Amino acid sequence: MTDRYAVFGHPVAHSKSPQIHATFGRQEGIAVDYRAIDLAPEAFLAGLEAFAAEGGVGANVTLPHKETAFSLCTTLTARARRAGSVNTLLRKGDRWHGDTTDGIGLVRDLTDRHGLDLRGRRMLLIGAGGSARSVAPALLDAGITELVVVNRTPERADELIDAMGEPGRAISRYWEDLRELGDFELIVNATSAGRDRDVEFKLPLSLVNSMTTAVDLNYGEAAIAFLAWARAAQCRNTVDGLGMLVEQAAESFLQWHGVRPQTDEVYQALRQGSAVLAGED
Repeated sequence: MTDRYAVFGHPVAHSKSPQIHATFGRQEGIAVDYRAIDLAPEAFLAGLEAFAAEGGVGANVTLPHKETAFSLCTTLTARARRAGSVNTLLRKGDRWHGDTTDGIGLVRDLTDRHGLDLRGRRMLLIGAGGSARSVAPALLDAGITELVVVNRTPERADELIDAMGEPGRAISRYWEDLRELGDFELIVNATSAGRDRDVEFKLPLSLVNSMTTAVDLNYGEAAIAFLAWARAAQCRNTVDGLGMLVEQAAESFLQWHGVRPQTDEVYQALRQGSAVLAGED
């Protein structure tokens, strides 16, 4: 039975992950069977087990399944346990081992590719779901001075902050308090609101200073609304989630295949919309 890999999400047809992993495999001389599988939340558990029965040994997990995937794992990495979120699954016997590679992927993209020094920055994290939880620990570890989390459901923000275990350095605030929070050197959108084309981000300009970098964990059309606000607010830098996507995929590939592929070729191909990616004509 051939080893199989997949990305699970809902929706997931837009995912670039199959092409990314096929290109990584080509680079390293490894045959990779990696597909996108769309499962509604209520079908995720049964679908994942069917995938394992058919030879599935590794999977990426995206919205809305990251926290459910966490709950299904028998063993977890320390960073996944802290985040309470999983985006990378590895089959061990008849059980799943879970990790989160989003955070390390984001930090590597911001520091290595974009040349940002995250140390000493005050950061606003918008959202408190699986994506937010997956990046918060890595950003704190990268030297963020203060992490402020806002979410329309404040209880979720409180839960995220509690999981970080750094009172005083990581705090939650109400959405209604945005105008009173001061300014930030890093603003990260971890919501999926931009997927609704009718949504317009209306955040206070007081959040921005002359050094602010605005980051959307989404990429493509889903990132347009937030990044449009960031440019209008004259943020110094704007970054979408494409680089994080590539870097977290490389980290997953390393866990599954024992080698970390080069990412620059894949990133540039995606950014330019070229046909360099394996599987594209």
